Amino acid sequence: MTKVNRKMRMGMIGGGKGAFIGGVHRLAANLDGEITLVCGAFSRDPQKSKESGEEMYLSPERVYGTYQEMIDSEKEISEGERMDFVSIVTPNHMHFAPAKYALENGFPVVIDKPLTFSYEESKELLKLVKETGLLFGLTHTYTGYPMIKEAKELIKSGKLGKIRRVVAEYQQGWLSTKLEDGDQKQADWRTDPTRSGKAGCMGDIGTHAENLAEYVTGLKVKELCADLTAFVEGRRLDDDGNVLLRFNNGAKGVLFASQVAAGVENAIRLRVYGELGGLEWSHEDLNTLIVRWLDKPAEILRTGVNYTNLSDRSLINTRVPAGHPEGYLEAFANIYRNFAKTLKARMNGESIDNEAYDFPTVEEGVRGMAFIDAVVESNEKGSVWVKINE
Repeated sequence: MTKVNRKMRMGMIGGGKGAFIGGVHRLAANLDGEITLVCGAFSRDPQKSKESGEEMYLSPERVYGTYQEMIDSEKEISEGERMDFVSIVTPNHMHFAPAKYALENGFPVVIDKPLTFSYEESKELLKLVKETGLLFGLTHTYTGYPMIKEAKELIKSGKLGKIRRVVAEYQQGWLSTKLEDGDQKQADWRTDPTRSGKAGCMGDIGTHAENLAEYVTGLKVKELCADLTAFVEGRRLDDDGNVLLRFNNGAKGVLFASQVAAGVENAIRLRVYGELGGLEWSHEDLNTLIVRWLDKPAEILRTGVNYTNLSDRSLINTRVPAGHPEGYLEAFANIYRNFAKTLKARMNGESIDNEAYDFPTVEEGVRGMAFIDAVVESNEKGSVWVKINE
């Protein structure tokens, strides 16, 4: 077998002209020089897809009008020239069909969150991933931060003792007014249940908080009690919510998310407390992790500092010297880089440190969809306790 020693070749579905997240994915995928974009179906409008491809300097024959055309055509190109995997960056309701078609035709997938439009679709994708054995990545971006990885490793070591309490939050203020009535494309589809799904704020950003809580602690939310609100008059989906959590080890937690916290930009925060200590992380100071101890002063850990103290998991996902900020794009890029390195290792029949080069997978995506279903069910039944579907 000839060893693969080249960049991984990516095809993209969605993310054309005027789309915010497509550009973020392309920047992140390109950051480490492990991936190159070779083709795309960037819009349902073939002309817009063509124009988007021109802006990205792609060969015209590799810019397609539909995702089916792209996958069918790329499948016929020789290995090493065709795309190695597909990146899907469409709105929520258009995630499932292209992901399913890609997997059925032998292409690994990276997909934006949430995984699918519904829990039922997510279970079907999970089944297909297991059947095909293909690599599948989900861009829960915030798991890519070095200090989040350090927090995960610290809890895994047992130094904090048994985890008792988890507080996860994600607050924004951008939907404090009814932006969806204007020309704001993001507000339009994110507040539309036919495109976003059954939850608004909780589906869009609450799932990030849920994912962080489970990723860092290694625990699973087993049941919850939710109270959702649409504060903006006439809005069809929730823009604020509070959730009580019960974890599978007996820990209790609180999760709250809001997109009507006026004046707030992107305030994600995680606090976890065990028998012997706790940790605190805030997106507004993302290169800092505060560790509190029951019997000694608190520690402040910084990205890239104290090399003898930080874990390999954290250091491998750190790019620049201490004091140089690492942010959103770098965290996003960690997911793409780790996916690309894992894919290349698989292609070469080699092993890789799956913990150091980890990334969210289809399983986390299914958990997110089950969380959304449980939150909505709890709220609709009058804020009762609901078990999360396993």
